Amino acid sequence: MSPLPRKCKVPGSIRPLLVLLLLSWATRHVHAQQDYVGRYDIYNGFATLDAPHLNLITRGYHFQGGWNQKSWLAQGFDYSVTTGHNSLTPNLLPTALQQQLGAQILQLIMAGVIPPTYQVYVPVDSTTQTFAAGPQFNYRKFQHVTLFIRPSIGAIYETATPHPHDAVTTAIAQELVPSGKKSDWTGFYGFGGGYDLNVTKHVALRMQTDVVYFHVFNDLLKDGRWDFRWSIGPTFHFGGNIRPLKSVLRRDTSPVSASTGAQSSSSQPNP
Repeated sequence: MSPLPRKCKVPGSIRPLLVLLLLSWATRHVHAQQDYVGRYDIYNGFATLDAPHLNLITRGYHFQGGWNQKSWLAQGFDYSVTTGHNSLTPNLLPTALQQQLGAQILQLIMAGVIPPTYQVYVPVDSTTQTFAAGPQFNYRKFQHVTLFIRPSIGAIYETATPHPHDAVTTAIAQELVPSGKKSDWTGFYGFGGGYDLNVTKHVALRMQTDVVYFHVFNDLLKDGRWDFRWSIGPTFHFGGNIRPLKSVLRRDTSPVSASTGAQSSSSQPNP
C-alpha cells in the first residue's frame, strides 16, 4: 500500500529563476558595499514546508526578528506555523503496528466485510509550528544583495487530526488516536540560508531555505524525516547604523578615487 498521489507540487521551477535574479543583482553591483547596516531586522513572509517522506506539504506564516551584533553577525528568533493535508498509510507505521493492522485487515477480507483490493488510508490534517533561535552570518560586499547562512536548531510542535472516511478507517483512527487529535514536541537540527534583495536601505525582499531533521510521533511513525522550508517576504532594517565609519571612509578613499583625484589635479593649468 502506498501513499495517495500528491495534490500539489513544490514550485521547483521558481528556484532557478530566483538564483538567476540573485546573480544578476550581484554582478551589477559587485564593487559596491552597504553603507547602512541597521541594528534590528524584522521579517514577515509566506512559508512552504515540504515533508517528502510523508507526502505532505503545508503552507503558512513565517516570522523572524534579529539583532545585528556586527555587520557580519546577527542573533535572532525564528517562528513559523503552517497547515496542510496528507494521508496516513500502513507503510509509515512501525513494523509491529503494520503487522497488527495487516492481520486485522486480512480477517475483514476473509469475512467478506471489505474487498481484497481494499486500500487502507486515513486522511489527516496537519499543523506544524517551529521555534528556533541562534546566530546568522551575513555577507554584505554587494550593495543591493545580502547573502546569509545559519544553523537551524530548535523545537517543533506538530498536531495531527485524522478524518476517517469509512467504518474501517474510523476503527483504525480510534485505535491509534483515541482522543481524536494527537500532538507532539521534539527538537530539530539542520541548516539554512538565503539572500535579501535590498530595495532601499530600510526595506528588502528576503528569499530563504531551511533543511532540518526530526522525528515526531515516534510511537506512530517508524522513521524520522528531513523537511524543507521555503520562505519569501519583506524584511525591514531599522535602528542605528552599526557599520563602522572607517569602513565607509576607506571605500571613499579607494585607489580608484585617489587616482581620479590625482588626474583632476594634474589637469589643472599651472599658475
